[in-house]
Amino acid sequence: MTVRGGWVGVATLATLVVAIAVAFAVGRYPVSPGELVAIIGAKLTGTSSGVAPTAEAIVWSVRGPRIAAAIAIGAALAAAGAAYQSLFRNPLVSPDILGVSGGAAVGAVVGIFLALPLFAIQGFAFAGGLVAVVLVMLIASAVRGHDPLLVLVLAGVLVASLLGACVALIKVLADPTNQLPAITFWLLGGLAGAAPADLATALPAIAVGLVPLWLLRWRVNLLSLGDEEARSMGVDATRVRFAVIAAATLMTAAAVSVAGIVGWIGLVVPHFARLAVGPDFGRLMPVSAVMGAVFLLVVDTVARTMALVEIPLGVLTAFVGTPLFLWQLIASRRSWQ
Repeated sequence: MTVRGGWVGVATLATLVVAIAVAFAVGRYPVSPGELVAIIGAKLTGTSSGVAPTAEAIVWSVRGPRIAAAIAIGAALAAAGAAYQSLFRNPLVSPDILGVSGGAAVGAVVGIFLALPLFAIQGFAFAGGLVAVVLVMLIASAVRGHDPLLVLVLAGVLVASLLGACVALIKVLADPTNQLPAITFWLLGGLAGAAPADLATALPAIAVGLVPLWLLRWRVNLLSLGDEEARSMGVDATRVRFAVIAAATLMTAAAVSVAGIVGWIGLVVPHFARLAVGPDFGRLMPVSAVMGAVFLLVVDTVARTMALVEIPLGVLTAFVGTPLFLWQLIASRRSWQ
């Protein structure tokens, strides 16, 4: 990593630490940085923190899991977005380009329609996202004689359109008193219900997705130059593309199953990371992940504190992401690659 990249990494990590402290310190029951350090230190040493039990309960059972979920989901979506943009060589690509969000939405609304418990709804959402991308891959593999990236994008558009129709149909059939509001709330995204059990299921999937992306970082750089150039360097473009898509899809499906549909992170954040450290995926992915964690944590903190009722994350990310993306598009003079 270059000197500039190192400084950017340190700055983003420092910003994340500040964002975590602020997230604990604001809200109906604020926890000061001193109390937070005492509570964590007591947990590590097995001693008494000397802090009120209410503050400890907030840190470990309420606000802590939500903050951890925001960090993990923001990092996962941003890293997946960086991978997809590098893979497809397109700055307008986001993690849901292959229908993973649509598939997760169908799985979740089916679970809500069947009145299943929360863990089952999240499982349906996770499975639905994976099934959607598998369907896209099968369709793309059946089409021969065309640009494979173009075929993947078109297959993703087709499948996403079909899945959107499925969601609309279930919303029409749902009970307008109980089921329809729950479906609408889930589709708007949020972390109000994030619990330690959610982290126990989502974090391993996100970690399993991040590891191969990191190991394949130099191959992703070659793929961004085109399939012919990658093959000339001894890289099997088809296998690497499949591995990257599988890893990014796994992370996205895990994130969407917990938080619902949260857009713009995987589209906007990689652009700012690329502007800061350049297109090299070895620097781009970790910086994108940390920036994504900061972005979603800040947005979630605003969502739960700016009004008497919690603002859905999908709404706020759109309000914040749209002007940021427009500013970056106008201000940037650097070539995307």
